[in-house]
Amino acid sequence: MEKADAKQRILALRELLRENSRRYYVDNAPTMSDYEFDQRMHELEDLEAQWPEFDDPDSPTHRVGSDISGEFVQRAHRYPMLSLGNTYNIGEIEEFAARADKLLDRSFTYCCELKFDGTAICLNYRDGRLWRALTRGDGEKGDDVTRNVRMIANIPHTLKGDYPADLEIRGEILMPYSAFEELNAEREADGDAPFANPRNAASGSLKLTDPQEVAHRGLWCTLYHIPAESVSFETHDEALRKAAEWGLPVSKDRRLCRNIDEIKAFIEHWDSARRDLPYATDGIVIKINESDCQRALGYTAKSPRWAVAYKFKAEQACTPVLSIDYQVGRTGAVTPVANLEPVLLSGTVVKRATLNNPDQMELLDIRVGDSVYVEKGGEIIPKITGVNLALRPAGAAKPDFPQTCPDCGTPLIREADGAKRFCPNQDGCPMQIKGRLLHFTTRKAMDILAGEATVEQIYDCGLARTPADLYDLRKQQLVCLEGWQERSAQRFLDSLDRSREVPFERVLYALGIRHVGETKARALARHFGSIDALMEASEEQILEIEDIGAVIATSVREYLGKPQHLREIERLRAHGLKFSVSAAADALSDALAGKSIVISGNFSISREAMKELIAAHGGKNSSGISAKTSFLLAGSKPGPEKLKKCEQLGIPVYDEDTFRAMLPADNTPKAPVEEQLTLF
Repeated sequence: MEKADAKQRILALRELLRENSRRYYVDNAPTMSDYEFDQRMHELEDLEAQWPEFDDPDSPTHRVGSDISGEFVQRAHRYPMLSLGNTYNIGEIEEFAARADKLLDRSFTYCCELKFDGTAICLNYRDGRLWRALTRGDGEKGDDVTRNVRMIANIPHTLKGDYPADLEIRGEILMPYSAFEELNAEREADGDAPFANPRNAASGSLKLTDPQEVAHRGLWCTLYHIPAESVSFETHDEALRKAAEWGLPVSKDRRLCRNIDEIKAFIEHWDSARRDLPYATDGIVIKINESDCQRALGYTAKSPRWAVAYKFKAEQACTPVLSIDYQVGRTGAVTPVANLEPVLLSGTVVKRATLNNPDQMELLDIRVGDSVYVEKGGEIIPKITGVNLALRPAGAAKPDFPQTCPDCGTPLIREADGAKRFCPNQDGCPMQIKGRLLHFTTRKAMDILAGEATVEQIYDCGLARTPADLYDLRKQQLVCLEGWQERSAQRFLDSLDRSREVPFERVLYALGIRHVGETKARALARHFGSIDALMEASEEQILEIEDIGAVIATSVREYLGKPQHLREIERLRAHGLKFSVSAAADALSDALAGKSIVISGNFSISREAMKELIAAHGGKNSSGISAKTSFLLAGSKPGPEKLKKCEQLGIPVYDEDTFRAMLPADNTPKAPVEEQLTLF
């Protein structure tokens, strides 16, 4: 490579890495795979070593990727938070071990740990109390997210035992797979793009401006490093064992290794065993265990010389693109979806992969007939990461993103600040109408006994165009439909009758106002108390709610400003749906007053009905286990993560029979909750 070419390539790589670092750390919406990013970083390192005259202290090779968002106060780290050097090549791990043997004139061991795929955090405890929590930031300073971290269930607010007066400990904030799937289901139901993987979801959740919303996200923490300058221990492993004694969440999945063969065995074991973990891991971290050896090896400007990460390659498959569909969601967003020749990946058969928007299609340069690389790895959602150009069929043409709605033919529009295209024909586009009907019937909304096929059939037969039309349906109409019997029709109508008892906050969510998910609907309902008060509220008054931003406030005002929506609300009100918060007089008792209760598993009634039962007796429903949780109400098949959290925090777990015994019968006097509970 000529000098001029080298300089041009170095500058291009720096720009590419800076842009993708911002997308990864700040936007939590990367467009480049971890593997590709790491490969480009290694290429830049090699070029800078070969052409030192082009070195620059601001190069990405010398700086930690920054997650500073501008939404939080930044504070300086006492000790720099560095990143780890990483490799996908076991030969480089052998070289790391050989260098350590050569440089250290004493015997030593390695501490091998899981590399968690989350977002870095630094916790500081003063006199045993959680004092401050900072993100990695740019390594020198980080965002102060203390209020949000206090909402993460397994992070203790106070330590126990012989803890030091001033302790700093670092680790990772994770989102377990179960919480990730639930969050993405909510986002898709609200018309928002799902997070690509648990790491992005964890990072985005940690940076929310509303701590109460953070509490609902199911985040988890694992800690793995106490800076040697903070507390003196002879070994890294000893430091982690003491941290566990102080009540801090430290991973037990680590092993002391004496040589490279034991390191390789640990890597090989977890390359397959990690698939059984409830959270994402993307490699193994190998650390020199002895503290004096760490000090002897020291640091580079970016990484410690006494540690390295071996990263697992994401499981990948190459399969042809059979066609590309363009789906219209209930909000009008048009999403391209690649239909793939079925391929087995990470234990499941993958047939489809979302392409998100035209920009991603252009970036991939994807065409029908192309053989594409599909990955899952730590990601739950299949993702196309590249095209095998060597297999591109002759004459394959670029797909043209439709200029008009693929369902109703209306010209598409593009939001000024977004990459997505939208169909503005809300009231005439069949896919949008069916999407809104389906959303209205879902369990978290009105819980009506109707799936996608039922909604499509009722729509296609001209029986329903709006949710209010569902309440006009009669049994005679339903039994005339293909596949319907007297019993199925009656069950459907019964579920409609039950939906009239759904509380206002869920009715508001069921309306399908863009950007108003389950949590935001609850906040709006509880703040204003009725749909009438919300109709009269100005955008500024809506913004007074702590967890409501400008985008949501504008969306609510636009929705309630349209006459067709107001007519629909009045029709639903006439059918008996609740458009105001129930009065406190409707409460059955205060037997659970002051109790914060988390539910998990299946019960004799629906989960939503169980939540309403708790609220009716004065209890507070909470989605995540924390030190403030009174007890976990466990049905059949409760979540193992919640059970584990309860065990760690000493939170009692009760079954449904025990819970129901707490509630007063019609003629039975109340007894104090504490006297009636027995351990599950």
